[in-house]
Amino acid sequence: MNQLGHNIPIAERAYRIRRNALRMGEVQGQGYIAQALGIADVLAVAYFHAMDYRPDQPEWEERDRFLLSIGHYAIALYAALIEAGILPEDELDTYGTDDSRLPMSGMAAYTPGMEITGGSLGHGLPIAIGMALALKHKKSASFVYTLFSDGELDEGSTWEAAMSAGSYALDNLIGIVDVNNMQADGPSRGVLNFEPLVPKFEAFGWHVQRVDGNDIAALVAAFDTARNTDIKKPRLVICDTKMAKGVPFLEARERNHFLRVEPEEWTQAFVALEAGKTS
Repeated sequence: MNQLGHNIPIAERAYRIRRNALRMGEVQGQGYIAQALGIADVLAVAYFHAMDYRPDQPEWEERDRFLLSIGHYAIALYAALIEAGILPEDELDTYGTDDSRLPMSGMAAYTPGMEITGGSLGHGLPIAIGMALALKHKKSASFVYTLFSDGELDEGSTWEAAMSAGSYALDNLIGIVDVNNMQADGPSRGVLNFEPLVPKFEAFGWHVQRVDGNDIAALVAAFDTARNTDIKKPRLVICDTKMAKGVPFLEARERNHFLRVEPEEWTQAFVALEAGKTS
């Protein structure tokens, strides 16, 4: 397990990830900020409790791989990679600008720590299966984590991959699905109802847990179980998260898949985030 900054509470890491995401969002004045705020707790637990990696060696062969299938969540992953020390903090202000290593959609060729180029939804889980199989053939003890969205449950490739992972009994694969019930066309369950998720994935041969994705203690327990359970199955942690978690006035916006934030609202957002930390 990675011991980086073991004396810093995971909740503090999650706060810093949210703050980093807001700082990047302010550069553009808009973006996928609500997703970043919502998934921050999951990323904090992944990078500061569960995963094994070396910040100064992003391509260390024995690392656990974290695949971001949802390319537009790149702002969230950058925020975590900066907090983890894989990327320098001074690059925050370059987010989405020309020649930046932090493009608005994640691209592996540009960014250390970005394992795949995501964005074409439904691709992350199939790629993760290929990586997990390759690691099995190499007798590697590394895990492959892949984060995908409830919107990606609309894609047939996700379910083909789910069936394959179960068939191959990939116990080195840990899927994380962010269920925030929002996609570009509206509430995810209204676009295409994917529930009940737990029995569906179990039917495909997965070990499945469902937790509050903004409850750090629950996430720690779920990630520990996913990693340590002695069962020859792929593992899935379904995370129910709240869009824009930590900034109440953004949480309250009815449509927040892509947020446009007025210049005067950024200060309010930082104040609200800080207030939530200390309350």
